[in-house]
Amino acid sequence: MSSGYESIVPEELGDPAVRGAEVPEPGAVTIVVPTFNESANVRELLHQITETVPSRLPCEVVFVDDSTDDTPDVINEAAQDCPFPVTVLHRDRPTGGLGGAVVEGMKAATSDWIVVMDGDLQHPPSLVPELVATGERSSAGLVVASRYIKGGSRAGLAGSYRVAVSRSATWLTKSLFPRRLHGISDPMSGFFAIRRSVVTAETLQPLGYKILLELAVRSRPRRVTEVPFVFQDRFAGESKSTAKEGFRFLRHLAGLRTASPLARMIVFGLIGVTGFLPNLAGLYALTSAGMHYVPAEILANQLGVIWNFFLIEHLCFRERRAHRKGWDRLGRFAVLANADLVLRIPLIALFVGQFGMGALPATALALVTTFVLRFAGTEALIYLPRRKPRRGECGGEQKAGGGPGSAASTESSKAEQRSGSAESARRTR
Repeated sequence: MSSGYESIVPEELGDPAVRGAEVPEPGAVTIVVPTFNESANVRELLHQITETVPSRLPCEVVFVDDSTDDTPDVINEAAQDCPFPVTVLHRDRPTGGLGGAVVEGMKAATSDWIVVMDGDLQHPPSLVPELVATGERSSAGLVVASRYIKGGSRAGLAGSYRVAVSRSATWLTKSLFPRRLHGISDPMSGFFAIRRSVVTAETLQPLGYKILLELAVRSRPRRVTEVPFVFQDRFAGESKSTAKEGFRFLRHLAGLRTASPLARMIVFGLIGVTGFLPNLAGLYALTSAGMHYVPAEILANQLGVIWNFFLIEHLCFRERRAHRKGWDRLGRFAVLANADLVLRIPLIALFVGQFGMGALPATALALVTTFVLRFAGTEALIYLPRRKPRRGECGGEQKAGGGPGSAASTESSKAEQRSGSAESARRTR
């Protein structure tokens, strides 16, 4: 069955990773580099970009920095020797993690092509012209640098544990999104080129560092191709991959998988089934302590309500929570959940008395009816769709470069309202 998307393998392009790149004009590129405490790497990164990119196509570099060290200062100093513009955007609040930083960089890009890469030199800058050239030759909207096609390698992954984690994450994501990830062998890659014209930044809701996955699932271009690359060792410093980032990745996957109403309803129902566990456990504990079964059932049901609320907050409606306080959402959810119980008995009586149904099918139909009503009520009364954010300006921006030793600075500011709450991004001068 056709996936509705096109993918082109490198062999169909005449092994573009091997032969030299001839980039049709316009072929300018904005290189977006998200950084967090990479002061030991950024100078060498800019040096390698200078050595391999400007001679083959015009470029600019946009760093989106969430650092707590002197990374912005090191970039500013190193940028004076670059023959291309270098912009530093420093965020006071790292909303969305590395993926959020990439989205900010995409919004600031001015070139036809955007290449996203890490700041630790595990992604070779020398491949940037080839990514753009491959996209131009194939008319692709997205070109992924892949470790898992012929000519690629994951050599830079430190240790068998990280290799196993990377492979497992790749398998999991491709299993969850077989259509959207058709033709993408390495959805965990953080190294790719995308046409600025196909980027719909407003639809992206990144969480953590897998921005390619976010792009492919929410706004994938129709035509995608790949270029092999060898994943390098870090130039300096330590990996930012932690168990916390792993959990954020799983939450991100859950949010992407439940983006459609039907998927949310299915997960909502599965979560409701798991609510029987705390409910029964609470009922057993309370009745064992001597409480009458009626008040014990009422109290135990609230344990199930709290359990279900916690799971749907994180698995179904993570992106729709900002416009109501937590206590307000919990209170509304509890009212709907308990109303479900109150409504179910009259419904069963109606189905039996008015429609002549048996007790068992009447109960099943009442359960389905109240479930659908509770899901619809939860969406409409608790997790209303996000309002379109208003955008303003606050902060300062620096562009350095444009020629060896030259620098140009401008100041601007940006105020963003995301998920109903204001976020400001400060652009470092």
